[in-house]
Amino acid sequence: MASDGTAKTRGSAPYYYEGGSSMVEEERRWKPWLVPLILIASVVVFIVEMLINNCPKHPSLYGNCVVRALHRFSFQPLRENPLFGPSSSTLVKVGGLVWDKVVNQHQGWRLITSIWLHAGLIHLLVNMLSLLFVGIRLEQQFGFVRVGLIYLVSGFGGNVLSALFLRNGVSVGASGALFGLLGSMLSELITNWSIYSNRAAAILTLGFIIVLNLAVGTLPHVDNFAHIGGFITGLLLGFVLLPRPQFGWMHRHDLPQSSQPKSKYKPYQYVLWVISLLMLLAGFTVILVMLFKGKNGNDHCHWCHYLNCIPTSKWNCDSN
Repeated sequence: MASDGTAKTRGSAPYYYEGGSSMVEEERRWKPWLVPLILIASVVVFIVEMLINNCPKHPSLYGNCVVRALHRFSFQPLRENPLFGPSSSTLVKVGGLVWDKVVNQHQGWRLITSIWLHAGLIHLLVNMLSLLFVGIRLEQQFGFVRVGLIYLVSGFGGNVLSALFLRNGVSVGASGALFGLLGSMLSELITNWSIYSNRAAAILTLGFIIVLNLAVGTLPHVDNFAHIGGFITGLLLGFVLLPRPQFGWMHRHDLPQSSQPKSKYKPYQYVLWVISLLMLLAGFTVILVMLFKGKNGNDHCHWCHYLNCIPTSKWNCDSN
């Protein structure tokens, strides 16, 4: 949706099923409950959005409410919001990401609240399906603590980058967090490279999905900076939070002394862990300082706006 009084939505991360392992050791399998809880919370928040929006009580210049039989839960006119959702003013009211309110009005909490908001029923449906496909498998393998951290920190990271580059309109959506989960899947594949049998096919498939979704983000009305920021954050967090112990570590006490691994992780896993943690800390520090000093990221990167929207003969990006 456009930024001239409407909301900018974010795309969604796709499903990717990782290939089987040739020598994965026995490990604990968690029962997923956090991902379903996030889904339920997002649906409840959307219901609250529509309750507050109350389209019949706030006539629109774009026409009549859609599905008026829902009364106060009816949607804004499709010319205003084609995703079947509330108005942009409602999204601002309930915590949408707006640069001016974050920087000049010191409402930094919007960097978190906007993760839980959705611009419409279609936006919510696509994101929640993606969350189920991606998140359930990750939570089963790595537990709710690590997956929850990746989800929230990636969503925050996506919002910080978005606010640094986009000063107009209101941005909402969970896809920065979803792209963070996707990024963590890639780093998990890399850092645990030796345990997978079909590595090339897995990384090519995942790489194609990542490139495709980031390319879709260059269309108008999509906040691709949130996608990129979330993906990079999740990628680095995956190296920090998702390394698996090297083969033999879990059963080292049953192995001969000469065959026991000397450390829990391989040397390259420790190197990736340190580098990723330092990059995360440095990146967040620099970007947050720039953001709250009122810096415009476009002044320091004159081509970066093409990452968010590529103008064509059919549309321009001035109102994106």
